[in-house]
Amino acid sequence: MAERTQSNADGLANSPSSRITVLEIARRLNVGRLAVYSMLEQGIIPAVRLGRRWIITKHAYQQWERTCGMQPGAGLVAQPEVTVVH
Repeated sequence: MAERTQSNADGLANSPSSRITVLEIARRLNVGRLAVYSMLEQGIIPAVRLGRRWIITKHAYQQWERTCGMQPGAGLVAQPEVTVVH
């Protein structure tokens, strides 16, 4: 019987693997697969290349997506979501 994947709350497919596919990333970013491969080649999206294959973990991708690819301490200052006035 074929295994079905379902999307979880953040839009990533639930699967036994902790990896995300190029197609899933392309859909999420609303770009083509070739654009994702280009981003992988340039090191924009964190991944490891094994031969012709790209290994992209969901955790690394989600971290990249949350931070827009910026490294910690890269000059972005988190603004408070709510200002409390007394």
